Amino acid sequence: MADRLTTRRAFMGDVVLAGGAIALSPAPVRPAMGAQDERIHVACNSYSWTVFYQRQGRNFDQSVDEGLAEVAASGLDGFEPSFGDVAQVARLAPLLKKHRLGMRSFYVNSLLHEADQADESIRQILTVAPRARDAGARIVVTNPNPLAWGGAQDKNDKQLKVQADALNRLGAELRKLGLTLAYHNHDMELRQAAREFHHMMLGTDPADVTLCLDAHWVYRGSGNSQVALFDIVKLYGRRIRELHLRQSQSGVWTEAFGEGDIDYHALADALRQEGVRPHIVLEQAIENGSPNTMPPLEAFTKSTEYVRRLFAGLGEKA
Repeated sequence: MADRLTTRRAFMGDVVLAGGAIALSPAPVRPAMGAQDERIHVACNSYSWTVFYQRQGRNFDQSVDEGLAEVAASGLDGFEPSFGDVAQVARLAPLLKKHRLGMRSFYVNSLLHEADQADESIRQILTVAPRARDAGARIVVTNPNPLAWGGAQDKNDKQLKVQADALNRLGAELRKLGLTLAYHNHDMELRQAAREFHHMMLGTDPADVTLCLDAHWVYRGSGNSQVALFDIVKLYGRRIRELHLRQSQSGVWTEAFGEGDIDYHALADALRQEGVRPHIVLEQAIENGSPNTMPPLEAFTKSTEYVRRLFAGLGEKA
């Protein structure tokens, strides 16, 4: 994937966040039965805005006040930032309040497959977590680091067990703080019979480790398979605490969330059957080959309107 624009993994390694196909017209959306009038909370991840700004030669992190004004203008209710230290929380929290944006979740890097490094990573997260909680956060999302950024190496069995144990410990400590840990994955965790992904689910306690289902990374990581995506919902649906949304057309990310490769109507129905009501976070982004027909505000306005109709009655209340 070296030919694509900034990946989320590479972005997370560099970010210091202050607080940093043809465009698809919204198609008719099946309304949620019995919940058409209920407004849901829709948030967006900081990574999405960063790559859209990057395409325009702008830097979201360096103009975060202006950027958050656009986030709010798009109709989004919330923002999911990435935090590395408490100073970032202190800087971002008043800006979110200024723009009337919630922060129900935040993302943190973690290195959990080596015992000594896992201890330090957990310590750092537990330093940031109380400050983020006081600013409104309830969910902590983490995607444990790979062995090498952009590499094709896979963790061995010992490392997988160490990582699962560390997730359990982190989740238990966060639960004491009134926070929920949600495990997130990209494509590489789906390699080798998805052994890393499945062990993070089966090797952890559901009371301490929930799932942030990133539907498109599961789809792409399993060879563009909706079968694999829906199997994961069947296996772990009750553990889904957060839902990340992105769409593609013919395998390439679209600018706005709408109809495309993944049948999100069916996914919404499957989640309703599981009886879960996840926190919904747009992570629509662009990569090499994505259309370039609209600025960020237009793209996210269209995406937000579509998501709010499609997942009416399923997402958390606004």
